[in-house]
Amino acid sequence: MKFKTVYTCQKCGFTSAKWLGQCPDCSAWNSMAEEVVQQESKTAKAARKSFTDFSSEMTTLKDARVQDLKRLPTGIKEFDRLTCGGLVEGQLILLAGAPGIGKSTLMLQLAGKLAEGKKVLYVSGEESSSQIAGRAARLKVKGDNITLLSETNIENIIKAVEEAKPQILIIDSIQTVYHPEFSSSAGTIGQVRESAAEILRLAKPKGIIVFILGHVTKDGALAGPKVLEHMVDSVLYFDTERDNVLRMLRAHKNRFGSTSETALFKMGPHGLEDVEDASAYFSQTSRSKAMTGRAFSVAAEGSRPILTEVQALVSPTHYPFPRRIATGIDLNRCQMLLAALEKHVNINLETKDVYVSLAGGSKISDPALDMAVCAAVISSARDKALPGNFVFIGEVGILGQAAPAYMTERRVEEALRLGMKKIFVPVMREPIRAEGVVEVEDLYSLSLQIK
Repeated sequence: MKFKTVYTCQKCGFTSAKWLGQCPDCSAWNSMAEEVVQQESKTAKAARKSFTDFSSEMTTLKDARVQDLKRLPTGIKEFDRLTCGGLVEGQLILLAGAPGIGKSTLMLQLAGKLAEGKKVLYVSGEESSSQIAGRAARLKVKGDNITLLSETNIENIIKAVEEAKPQILIIDSIQTVYHPEFSSSAGTIGQVRESAAEILRLAKPKGIIVFILGHVTKDGALAGPKVLEHMVDSVLYFDTERDNVLRMLRAHKNRFGSTSETALFKMGPHGLEDVEDASAYFSQTSRSKAMTGRAFSVAAEGSRPILTEVQALVSPTHYPFPRRIATGIDLNRCQMLLAALEKHVNINLETKDVYVSLAGGSKISDPALDMAVCAAVISSARDKALPGNFVFIGEVGILGQAAPAYMTERRVEEALRLGMKKIFVPVMREPIRAEGVVEVEDLYSLSLQIK
């Protein structure tokens, strides 16, 4: 057995025989860390026993057997929505998020639900068993079928898995796990990669569902190697909105379903709670009276329609160059809409500051909000109040034309469910025949509706 020293980039995993100030692969500065790796001969590699060989015989595509995906519902509605109905046998899930956002809380709640019919092994490298038990008591999680283990050595974790034979395995977190055959510290590229590979080789053939928790850096990227995202089946990212009260769980990768869904949670006294009626949560201002500079739209997060409040303020500028500030939506798109308004609606914004914001601190990149942004700006510029039961759904092009957005019919249904009286949509190929639906062709026809 031979050892050699290499320098590995902690951002992308690039290796070099000597230290470099800048990584040639990802251009990150001061990211090269020294690691000691082993060199095995071909004979030693062939003789080395692995826990399980994750391999199969060669076969043609037409002869390959298609396995039916049997979903395991977790009992948490929002998580099941995100995973398209539940978990799949042998699935590896990477859950990433900032410290304190609620990753461990969500995992313990999931463990409590899944333990009603499955055996769960919860491995923590950050907390003792007594700490986990204290949090479980606060969350009212019953631990009759949950086994706790405080361990960071991957070999001991594998032995515990083979002894306990769980159907669900939770690793909290991968940055604390280390492989004893590598001399580098826990959390480095080599340690995270090899530890995850051992878990993969163990879990896949046995059909164990594995949750791997990972930390994120200050810029929101997953700490450790990006190769970890390619090894797992699903990558879920936790994010916060609205003063850290609302938690948004998004799927950035999902081999067993869609990545367009979003799960919404809010932190309560007994852990994370589902936010099923997102429209009521994001629109907490009164819709009973008309207001200047406020317009409503229906955004879409995956297949979920959400009533969204758009606010705009147009005021005389005190600067040599007018200010354009957008919060919650893309600034470049907002500037394009303002230019289209000046050109096609004859609204003078040269001497005006324009501020556009989404209420509730949400961040949404949905072109269906374009019409609501334009309506709010027109309302503020003309000082004309818009009723709270008006909804604007549609995309606006740079030439001022209105175009239908994705899932317009479903958005209109949501607006009608919330009691909206007038719904403005672009001209549809197949008109929506519902009471209160008004079709507009362009920005000019939209401006005529704001009197």
